[in-house]
Amino acid sequence: MKELCGIGVGRAMAVGPVLRMPVALAEPARARRTTGAPAEQRLVSAAFATVSTDLLERAEAAGGEAQEVLEAQSMMAMDPTLVDDVNARIDAGSTGERAVFDAFAEFAERLIELGGYLAERAADLHDVAQRVIAVLRGVPAPGLPESLTPYILVARDLAPADTVLLDPLKVLALVTRDGGPTSHTAILARSLSLPAVVGVEHADDISDGTILIVDAETGRITMAPSADEIATAEERIARLSREQYLDLAPGALRDGEPLPLLANLGSSADCAQAVRLGAEGVGLFRTEFLFLDSTAAPTVAEQQAHYTSVLAAFPGQKVVVRCLDAGADKPLKFLHGGLEENPALGLRGLRALRANEAVLRDQLTALAGAERATSAELWVMAPMVTDLAETRYFVELARELGIRVAGVMAEIPALALMADQVALACDFVSIGTNDLTQYTMAADRMLGSVASYQDPWHPAVLRLVKLIGNAGHSAGTPVGVCGEAASDPLLAVVLVGLGATSLSMTPAALVDVRAELLRFTRAEAARLATQVLGASSAAEARALAQAFTTA
Repeated sequence: MKELCGIGVGRAMAVGPVLRMPVALAEPARARRTTGAPAEQRLVSAAFATVSTDLLERAEAAGGEAQEVLEAQSMMAMDPTLVDDVNARIDAGSTGERAVFDAFAEFAERLIELGGYLAERAADLHDVAQRVIAVLRGVPAPGLPESLTPYILVARDLAPADTVLLDPLKVLALVTRDGGPTSHTAILARSLSLPAVVGVEHADDISDGTILIVDAETGRITMAPSADEIATAEERIARLSREQYLDLAPGALRDGEPLPLLANLGSSADCAQAVRLGAEGVGLFRTEFLFLDSTAAPTVAEQQAHYTSVLAAFPGQKVVVRCLDAGADKPLKFLHGGLEENPALGLRGLRALRANEAVLRDQLTALAGAERATSAELWVMAPMVTDLAETRYFVELARELGIRVAGVMAEIPALALMADQVALACDFVSIGTNDLTQYTMAADRMLGSVASYQDPWHPAVLRLVKLIGNAGHSAGTPVGVCGEAASDPLLAVVLVGLGATSLSMTPAALVDVRAELLRFTRAEAARLATQVLGASSAAEARALAQAFTTA
């Protein structure tokens, strides 16, 4: 087998030898403990504390998106439910190692059954269990391989605690068997500007020392390449390296038409990097971090202080804020009364806010106050909007509370089909490609078993984007894209050809997307989009786009 394929992350390329992640610790034996339960429980408690502290220290050092991931993982190591389960198993005669292994494995199975974001947390649980068991055994936890020379890291998947420690000067690229375009591995690889190909079916067959060419733009991996193939790859790597030093001019097409490039942010701590990488504003500011793990919504004053700090970082520029997107994988006690059998299709987004209008009113009031205190241009949008009635509800309420520019997110196929009506009733539409793909393809975006379906290149998704783009053009309403799809440089060009008037992405992708857009005029992007819409699958769409650019 000469070539493997997966889902590429970014547009970079790497050539180098493989090092595989070390194998997991052996499963603990099912032996009965020989020490007293209290002594064994004290050892386990100390191991939990050690792991939790280590993860928190890594989180603080990492910052940004990685910090949020690692802090959540640290909390798993001290979760009272898991700790009580482990202690009960020790009381029943289990060893500490076995009790940790069984308790975490059982809890992980429950999360997998729930699906969605919670299913992906199962992998994080496995990593925490491995680290606790390693402490109990007095051995190093499985982690990154040691090497004095650069290498391409190949693994089944990467735990967040390992990914954030990657040294971009040592690790040339990532290849994983599991994961999709929105997995933690993909998101963190993109934030580190590392080329990656995830979801590679036969990645387990790649052995240490094998020379690979990893092409993130095409999602292709060439094994044992020829000298000519290596030379061609190195020429492209050199060209891409030179493009990294393009000036940070505003985003534009080759004919000079402006195409604003904005940043997706999750907290005010991310603003500095976005500004440094040339973001022309914010296309998606997620406000959930203010609400998660709270028993009550923050006050208007508390919210306004946070929003003001973000807006102040972008004087004179557009900042698009998404109202609280709660529900599904982000349930909040003060918004949701009980468990839902299928929360991804339940009371989430604007539906949850409408059922708790006081929370929405406070948030809009705080946002209006933040705009008055800064010189930024505030745009506010509602998540998970379905149709004209919901659009009118949000826009009218936003206007009443002092919001001057109010829009909606297109994440549900129903809105795309009703876009001709919606575009006339709001100030802008922002396409969230992650959820739009999930709902169009009926594929949970956090579930590895259906990761291959979670591909925004699929013509079904792109045809919906085209409907929204056409509606925006007819109504004179701006249509932005703020999903992970905008971080894929070639797909970003397709989205422009489908009618996108701005693109928002993780800050690390701004340089690559800016360089790719400069290769196309608006007319060429439209022709490329037309080619892609005729495909029958995501793979064919991607191949057609790549052929178009090399013709």
